[in-house]
Order: sequence, then structure tokens, then C-alpha cells
Amino acid sequence: MEHVQGPPPPAAPSAYFPMAHPVSVIGPQYCYPQPVDLAVVRKVLTITEGNFAVTDINGNIMFKIKGKFLSIHDRRLLTDAAGNPVCTLRPKIMTVHDRWQVFRGESTEEKDLIFTVKRSSMIQFKTKLHVFLANNPKEDVCDFRVEGSWLERSCTIYSGESNTILAQMHTKHSVQSVLLGKDKFMVTVYPNVDYAFVVALIAILDGINNGNDGGV
Repeated sequence: MEHVQGPPPPAAPSAYFPMAHPVSVIGPQYCYPQPVDLAVVRKVLTITEGNFAVTDINGNIMFKIKGKFLSIHDRRLLTDAAGNPVCTLRPKIMTVHDRWQVFRGESTEEKDLIFTVKRSSMIQFKTKLHVFLANNPKEDVCDFRVEGSWLERSCTIYSGESNTILAQMHTKHSVQSVLLGKDKFMVTVYPNVDYAFVVALIAILDGINNGNDGGV
């Protein structure tokens, strides 16, 4: 009997206010009415497939990211715990602003484009990415933005140009994780926010910063 992945356990109660309307980018099934804490574990010393896993607070795998890292044809596949494809992340080669595109499932066709991510400027001392949904081709105003420091694993995802927070990253280092060559950090996704979308953005942050030797 096939295992059906249920919702993650909610984060500890806090002053998180749910969005008036669910922020569904990849799918409404990834929007949960409570805040969700996810742990991202990245094997630092490998550049092989499957070196990136996302778990809930109980250690149950929620997502995996597979792909050839640091290769010319860098393409990453976000799958659920059962290995079903959720979306494909692909950088656009030879673009000035580190542009990445995210497609539904395993597709890379324009008709399946969900959203595009790019740096807000060429030279950055801190991370600042703009996210544009597929139905916003003019890209005059971003639909979401990511700001902070990837090096410190401290980034925040906002709605558009507002101060409305959708998700926040924070580090969780341990002696064991350092010795094992693992980079672990937590992400708190606010209520009614698509947590698969948040995971895809984190994978793109990792891809951009792997490509420029550590990033900001």
C-alpha cells in the first residue's frame, strides 16, 4: 500500500499570524494553517546526487533535492519523500543576474513554468533575490523577495516589496554536524504559506551560492 505523505507537525505556538489568503505557488496541498518548522540538511563535502534533504521537526523526510551540482547543465529536481517529482529547478546559462527557472514536475517547458528567481543586482554584499511568478512576465514588480545572508544561513522571504514575512531561516550547528561535513539549518514557514515553494527557494539560494564559491 502506497504511503501518503501527511502534513508536517506544526511549529511551537508563537505570534505567527496566518496570511489572509493562502500563498500557494507550487500547490495548495503544501499550505498548512499552522507555522511549520523544517530542517534542511546539506552534505557539504559531496557534489553527488541527493545531497540535500528536508525533514520535519521529528526527523521525517519531507523533500529531497537531486541533481548534478556544480556542473554545466546544473538542474535540480525537488521530490517528495516517496520520490515523486514536485518541481525542476534550472539556471539560465549566460544571464547577468543569476536567473533560475522553476517548472512543474520534471518538465523544463515554458508552459510548465511556475516562477523565476534572479538577483536584484549584479554585485551584492548581502543576498537579495527577486521572485516573479509565471503570470508576471514583465517583471516590473517582484511577487516575492529573499533578503539576508546565505553565508550565515540567515535569510527571510517576504511577500513582494512589503515587510510581510513568509518564512525565515536560522542555523543549527552542532559539533557532530561539523565533523560529519553536514550543514544543517532550520526554516520556519509561516501559516498558510506554501512550504514546497520555500524549499525550492532555498535550493536555488544554495545553487547560486555554490556557483560563486560561498556567496553572501
